This record gives sequence, C-alpha cells and structure tokens, in this order.
Amino acid sequence: MSTRAFFVPDGDAFIPTDWARGPWGQTISGNYVGGLLGHVIERDAGDPELQPARLTVDLFRPAALADPVRIESTVVREGRRLKLVDATMTQSGTVVARANALFLRRGEQPPGPRWSTAVTMPPVPAMPDPVPDDVVTLVWTYGKNGDTPSFGLGAWAHHGPKYIWTRDLGLLVDGTELTPFARAAMAGDMASSLTHFGADGLPFINADYTLTLSRLPDGPYLGLAALTHHSHAGVATGTAVVVDGFGPIGTATATAVVNPGFNPPRAPIS
Repeated sequence: MSTRAFFVPDGDAFIPTDWARGPWGQTISGNYVGGLLGHVIERDAGDPELQPARLTVDLFRPAALADPVRIESTVVREGRRLKLVDATMTQSGTVVARANALFLRRGEQPPGPRWSTAVTMPPVPAMPDPVPDDVVTLVWTYGKNGDTPSFGLGAWAHHGPKYIWTRDLGLLVDGTELTPFARAAMAGDMASSLTHFGADGLPFINADYTLTLSRLPDGPYLGLAALTHHSHAGVATGTAVVVDGFGPIGTATATAVVNPGFNPPRAPIS
C-alpha cells in the first residue's frame, strides 16, 4: 500500500490519511475533498469522447480527518453533446460536500481567433534536488518578489499580482493513477487562497469553488494566476486563470466569507 496517498479505498468508502490534513486543524483539506469528488465523478461517468468542462464543489462543513468518507454519484442529464453529473460526499451519515460536473462532447475547433486577457506566468519552476520526502505536493508561490519563487504564503502578502505553480508527487487514491482531471480538480481549490490573500493575510474562508476546463492539463505542472478579487460586507469572490506548462486551460472561481478568527500558518501548501 502506498504511503503517499491522500485516501485509501475501503470497500465503498475512502479513508483519509495524514497527508490529507489541511492547514486548519484535524480536517481534510478542501482541495482533496474536491479532488476526491472529481475522482469519483470521472470514475463513474467519464467518457474519452467527452471533455470535463466544469466542476463545482460546495464545501458544506469541515470533513474530519479521523473518519471515512463515502461518495455517491448520479447522472442527472445525458444527451448527445453533454452529460451532467451530481456527487455527494457523506461522513458518518452527514453530508459534508457535494459536486456538480458538466461533460461536453469534443468536436472540430472553429478556425477563427478569439480575444482573451493575456496572462504571463512565472517560468515553470525546476524540481528541487533532492526532492523532499516529507511532502506530496510541491507548491511554489509568487507575488511581492516577482518571478522569484517562495515555498510559503508570505509572497502573497501584498497588494499586487499573485501566482502559484504546483506539482503532485503522490496519489489521490491509493492504488489508482492520478489523472489529469483529478489533478485539476484539486488545484481549483487553490484559487480561493490565491485571490483572497492580501497584505493582511487571508481573512476569508471559501464556501465553494468552480473549475472550468477547455482541455485537460498536459504534463505534471499546474499553475494559477490571480485575475480578480471583489468583496463587500464580508462576502468575496475571486477568479484565477488555470494553466499548464503549455498555456491557459481554464479558470477557477472561489466564493468566500469573512472569518475573523481565521489565521492559517504561512507555510507551504502541502
């Protein structure tokens, strides 16, 4: 059994490992909750002819690290050009999260160009040598130091552009290959901390995130560039461009609410 996986399958359940712990206590990190929901959706309803074009994850309540989780998926609508799938995650009989995914049939690409906001990411980072054996996800953050990467969140503590590159070293589910869609599903949650972080730290905690994909990521690296943050009366929304090593592939948007007691450590996200 792999020791570098976030979940271990156990019948129809998934047992979280210590790797799945988030930075806010003995709970499963939101990106692994979303990744597991995406994994089950892809496992149950994926089709090589269909592009997973959208994944929305609602984070109802913290999922305890100590207890197994179960996920049930349902195909809500299936037609010639699309498939809509719902999934619900429960823990000890209580719903803790849910997801909704849209798959679209691939076809011939129109030849004309389309305008889009240009995003210039920092260069894809080099792997550390030696590779640390105490992390399962490498995270490089960029912000107030320009293209110089940091391994903590302090680089985002400014009022300016922010970026992130990630590379997974472990598995989402023990014994199962980590697919491009599952990697993207995990990375989508990072849009919240990326877009809502400022000089005063991270005063918002996300309630959901939506990942959109025009194509699946190619290669081991995924990155996000903060595009927008808008907030009023303690309610925030932020959007980031999602990229791989070859360019933009979609967006991630996170909705968050102010949490005055929220004081995450400025340490690597891993």
